[in-house]
Amino acid sequence: MKQILATITVTVTLVASSASAFDPAHLKTLKDTGDCINCDLSGANLKGAKLEGADLKGANLGSAYLVNAKLKDANLGGAKLMGAYLKGANLMGAYLKGAYLSGAYLGSAYLEGADLSGANLEGAKLSGANLKDAKLMGADLKGAKLSGAKLEGADLEGADLKDANLTEAELSGANLTGANLNYAIMEGVIFCNTTMPDGSVIYSGC
Repeated sequence: MKQILATITVTVTLVASSASAFDPAHLKTLKDTGDCINCDLSGANLKGAKLEGADLKGANLGSAYLVNAKLKDANLGGAKLMGAYLKGANLMGAYLKGAYLSGAYLGSAYLEGADLSGANLEGAKLSGANLKDAKLMGADLKGAKLSGAKLEGADLEGADLKDANLTEAELSGANLTGANLNYAIMEGVIFCNTTMPDGSVIYSGC
């Protein structure tokens, strides 16, 4: 059982759309227990919330405001985070397998070692994000903004990176076997011991 989240004391706000209204009872559950499986927290303001290890499996966090939130080792498997604002959030080691993060803002977010396999990150903004050793097998990253992202050792096997922007991204030691890089922007990408989609290994940036 997680400690009581007294840190979530911000006044929770709603986004303009009534369709994104969260359930106040669910927010209370999160504050009191640190867990909220399948909760509706859409549009909630959770800025800076300390949610390390929280179980939010299947929760709806669409359009939630999570800037600088601490979600280290949290369980967000299958969670809905479409359009969520996660700038600078700490998601180190978080479980995000199959999560929906399309259009989410994850600029400068810390995702080292996170499991994002099969996640939907289409159009997500990940510029400057730390994705070192992250699991991104089969992830949908079409049109994602990954400029300057740190992807050392990341496993991107079978990931769809069509139209993604990888300008100056760090891909040393990354695995891109079977990944789709059609029309991806690759200017200034650092390749060192990087396994390419066809299985070849590039050392040009070492």
